[in-house]
Amino acid sequence: MSDILKIGKYEFTSRLIVGSGKYPDFKTTRDATLASGAEMITVAVRRVNIMDPNEENLMDYFKDTDVKILPNSAGCTTAEEAITLFRLVREATGIDIIKLEVIGDTAKTLYPDVMETLKACEVLAKEDFTIMAYTNDDPIMAKRLENAGAAAVMPLAAPIGSGLGVQNRYNVVFVKDAVNVPVIVDAGIGTASDAAVAMELGADGVLTNTAIAQAKNPIAMAEAMKYAVIAGRMAYKAGRIPKKPYATASSPLEGLIEF
Repeated sequence: MSDILKIGKYEFTSRLIVGSGKYPDFKTTRDATLASGAEMITVAVRRVNIMDPNEENLMDYFKDTDVKILPNSAGCTTAEEAITLFRLVREATGIDIIKLEVIGDTAKTLYPDVMETLKACEVLAKEDFTIMAYTNDDPIMAKRLENAGAAAVMPLAAPIGSGLGVQNRYNVVFVKDAVNVPVIVDAGIGTASDAAVAMELGADGVLTNTAIAQAKNPIAMAEAMKYAVIAGRMAYKAGRIPKKPYATASSPLEGLIEF
């Protein structure tokens, strides 16, 4: 409880955020999310129903839990599309904490269009949304998003769904140094060790979807991610030893007992 993650007006004890895509059904989504200990699950509202009460609704599966739904704008390619989407979501659900993502390359890399993301962030911030902005691993853009009103920035670790892990460790550190809002490493996490690395670098949290949903055992992987994020955070706060090119004896050489 002493290590709270604060995103705008919201507070969380878990630093793991999970996604809702690529699961076989909503029950498995719920079971994996609860196993992960996550307190937020992001939902692509253009693909997964959270607004129509007459159809199977993911929100119904989390009514008796403390897990917050985090709508995201996956599938949007312009600022205007994302802005319109989130206005509709808030009108239908009352949810005002959002994951803003505007994709520029929909064919291959799924990389974000950071300029359109910035435009949308400026508008949505003025409308009092709590914005978590998905972006590339660029400290300059991260700072601009913070200045535009983002409550958290979410640099990618690697392309969405690639499972490659953190490809540019330096940039995670650079982004963390550049902003005063939480940094949530998003996209590209492949397994628990990737999540631990992100946290050891100083990230405030990790978001992962495919690594859990498409694991051979999603429930077990969700639990592994839970402990990886906890361990990575603890290691970061503990302070790792500096790296050295040569060996250093664990015991001092002075005062050795002579035989």
